[in-house]
Amino acid sequence: MDITEAIAAERRELADLFDALPPGSWDAPTLCTGWRVREVVAHMSMGFRYSFARQARELLTARGSLHRMTDRCARRDAAAAAPRELAAFLRDNAHHPWTPPVGGLASALGHDVIHGLDVTVALDLGRRVPEDRLRTVLGTLSPRSARFFGADLTGVALHADDLDWSFGTGTPLYGAAQDLALVAFGRRLPPGRLRGEASGRFTAA
Repeated sequence: MDITEAIAAERRELADLFDALPPGSWDAPTLCTGWRVREVVAHMSMGFRYSFARQARELLTARGSLHRMTDRCARRDAAAAAPRELAAFLRDNAHHPWTPPVGGLASALGHDVIHGLDVTVALDLGRRVPEDRLRTVLGTLSPRSARFFGADLTGVALHADDLDWSFGTGTPLYGAAQDLALVAFGRRLPPGRLRGEASGRFTAA
């Protein structure tokens, strides 16, 4: 798979999906705690719109906290742009070469896929990430990445029931591969999406 083309396709498809949302959905909560749809979509395009120098200044203002910086920028940008503008940032930058500080193109694809799922799962839109893209994202997972994203997978083994894929050791946790990817990226899912003794640990109240 050409990852650059997969990234471009994911961004264009998500932009189309966001464009089709009813106005009220933009203020709906997502799987990103504290962020509505508009903050998530604003954050997804931050890497395109902020130069390295600007990001450095924002990080300095946030006293070195990446979380504090991204939260403030997402809220500010979401308030400043209309929904169609936020979606257009993704579409117009489908081939932008941005990558996260660690992980290269595969992590850039993961950034788009996971944040897209933050919206589509929360809104119960039923979108399925194409398998080749999802497998690329799953291939970036490691114990270190799980810890970085705040996922406590101690004693839990993720087992996809729609792909031949598993991760970790311990008590089995079953679900769709894209839902398990969300678990590994520190998300708590809506009820009914996970099965297994440990499902309550990763399900929103």
